[in-house]
Amino acid sequence: MKTQLTKTQQKILDFIIDKKAEAKVPTLAEIAEHFGYRNRSTVRQHLQAIEKKGYIKRNPKIARGIELLTEDKFFIPRPVLGEVAAGNPLTIYPDAIDTIELPTIARMPRDSFLLKVKGDSLKDAYIFTGDVVIVNPNLQPKNGHFVVAVLDDAAVVKRFYKKKNKIELRSENPEYEPIIIEKDYDGFKLVGVVIGVYRSMERKVG
Repeated sequence: MKTQLTKTQQKILDFIIDKKAEAKVPTLAEIAEHFGYRNRSTVRQHLQAIEKKGYIKRNPKIARGIELLTEDKFFIPRPVLGEVAAGNPLTIYPDAIDTIELPTIARMPRDSFLLKVKGDSLKDAYIFTGDVVIVNPNLQPKNGHFVVAVLDDAAVVKRFYKKKNKIELRSENPEYEPIIIEKDYDGFKLVGVVIGVYRSMERKVG
């Protein structure tokens, strides 16, 4: 089992994974520029630590000589920042509550994060308790998008519809009534748009 990465190491590894998905492993200079490091030796130290923990293998003789050594070459641990209710509202926690082995092909746009679903209000959209949603806070939702929102200090994931003076959050389960919110209600805040759902097939259902 691999040693847990620090937050900085995880960000650097994520950057390498994202760049590799674009078919171009980054150089030391590119990593330094992306994270604002003036000295490449700082990047080298981080990469040495990541390599020691078993996530990459480096070839210092090659400019782009970084090889990913993730589980089965397909998975990398990502932090889950909290739970989001598909049902009654729940709390998003400020720190990670869990980690999952997310496939490296699952793209995580900048600032995106993971939340774990709890509840059955989206079951007809095939989103179930224990699923993990990828949330992008930089997108503007359109009608029909699944969104994560904070309602009176608790988090929900619902289908979003904007009307003249109201916002409607709909479930995908006939047992749940839509949540109707006044457009200017202070207790409502959009967190982001759901851009993906991940489910581990090893997870026990029911």
